[in-house]
Amino acid sequence: MDILSGAPSHCLRTVCHFPVREKRNCSISEPTNEKPLHLNFKPIASLTHKVKADQRGYKRDGCSSGCLLDMWHSRVQSLTEKARTMKLLPENIKVLYFASDCAEPYVEIIKVKDSKRRLSLCSSEGSEAEHDYHEEVDALPVLSQHSQLLDDHQLETLAAHMPARTQGCPWQLVYSTAVHGSSLRTLYRNMAELDSPVLLVIKDMHKKVFGAFSSDPFKVSKHCYGTGETFLFSFNPEFQPYRWSGENSYLVSGNLESLHIGGGGGGFGLWLDADLYRGSSFSCPTFHNASLSTQEDFIVQDLEVWTVMN
Repeated sequence: MDILSGAPSHCLRTVCHFPVREKRNCSISEPTNEKPLHLNFKPIASLTHKVKADQRGYKRDGCSSGCLLDMWHSRVQSLTEKARTMKLLPENIKVLYFASDCAEPYVEIIKVKDSKRRLSLCSSEGSEAEHDYHEEVDALPVLSQHSQLLDDHQLETLAAHMPARTQGCPWQLVYSTAVHGSSLRTLYRNMAELDSPVLLVIKDMHKKVFGAFSSDPFKVSKHCYGTGETFLFSFNPEFQPYRWSGENSYLVSGNLESLHIGGGGGGFGLWLDADLYRGSSFSCPTFHNASLSTQEDFIVQDLEVWTVMN
């Protein structure tokens, strides 16, 4: 029995053929020579003509052309009514059709949000198979909780200037003066088990936002540590990064009394006391930076430290 017309299978000729071979998955994240499937359904008029042309064969099998046409029109009307009741796919759903001469067609449903992180396949009809691949990275990082100091624009800007190995990784709040109080010891303690980069963000009493990205978590050390990924930054109000100049290796150092980032030439690029209350920022050879705050000496209003988890 033919599922479309309802007529016996021996009364109808085959309209479409699909290859019946072992199905194989076609990942859209890999190059493939397969073309998108285009299903060409013939109009009812053409099928009607086909039925009339073969009416002799139908009569031999006991089917009249009028009976067959009635069945066709009844079936089409039923399918049309069902189609009207079907719900449209949500806008965040894509349905991709794939087929080749060695595989059955199949349907894969992918959420648009998920597909942003996957390589996508594009091809144009009427031309040779051409594949364009691109991968999008969400500009706004995923935070473990809301930041009290950074708005969305500042978050996007900072994420874009951080090293490539941090792109797409979630941010975890490690320390906040609003949550943990003002203590450099607590800051060190909260980072004792970390082995990932950290982002220090400060807002001073003049509402100026600035800070530093460190390739290593802050810790007590007799020697300087960190790599050339470390940099200072400020929003003044536009974002201004200060990269490592290469002139010295005074990147990050700290003890129980203070934390220092950048140095040489008589001043630190960024300095904080043991209570995370007073700080200072001077131009230094390590980053060739201007003072990050409105004044070289400043009072901390709020402070956050985020780590980028791989």
